[in-house]
Amino acid sequence: MPEIELGNGIVSDAGVVIGYPPARPIATGSHLGAGARLRSGSVIYLGSRIGDRFETGHNVVIREECTVGHDVSVWSNTVIDHGCRIGDRVKIHANCYIAQFTEIAGEAFLAPGVSIANDLYPGQLASAGLMSGPSIGTGAQIGVNVTILPFVRIGAGCLIGAGAVVTRDIPAGTVAFGNPATVRGPVGELRSIESRVEAVPGSASRYRRAATRPGRPA
Repeated sequence: MPEIELGNGIVSDAGVVIGYPPARPIATGSHLGAGARLRSGSVIYLGSRIGDRFETGHNVVIREECTVGHDVSVWSNTVIDHGCRIGDRVKIHANCYIAQFTEIAGEAFLAPGVSIANDLYPGQLASAGLMSGPSIGTGAQIGVNVTILPFVRIGAGCLIGAGAVVTRDIPAGTVAFGNPATVRGPVGELRSIESRVEAVPGSASRYRRAATRPGRPA
């Protein structure tokens, strides 16, 4: 049985499983770095390597043969399937599905409900042999309920709007949304938050209150 290496200072709730045996044969053991915080229902399969200060919500599944960097958080009811590569300081929110062989570079953020596919023609043997998830670049921001199809490359610093279906590559530093997702311009030319808020009746006062909450910049 492959070994499980655990770092110091790991805090895990009752009901957490570290080293769940996969159905497929694997060649390596598991590593979980120091300072992890694992909440109830989380399952980490045998054969993945995870860096320091990893944090989960409830009912998170990390499958085998994944590589996860330092300071990564994965929130409740999210599944990361086998063979994924996730960089440092990535944040994956609740109810996401990360398909096999997806690559997510450091500093990226996935909002709730993001779904990632890796099979161009489900049910076809040729397609099954070539499965590959997308590649998400450094610091990319993926909005709520976005769907990303196989082989797609989302460039560094992109912003993908809520509900988009990403069917083609998105150049670095651009904003894209819609079905199919279409590039609408550079991130640097986004309208300011203040102008967006002022355009919605009654929202300006809520924005001002939010901006002055403790822990937020005034």
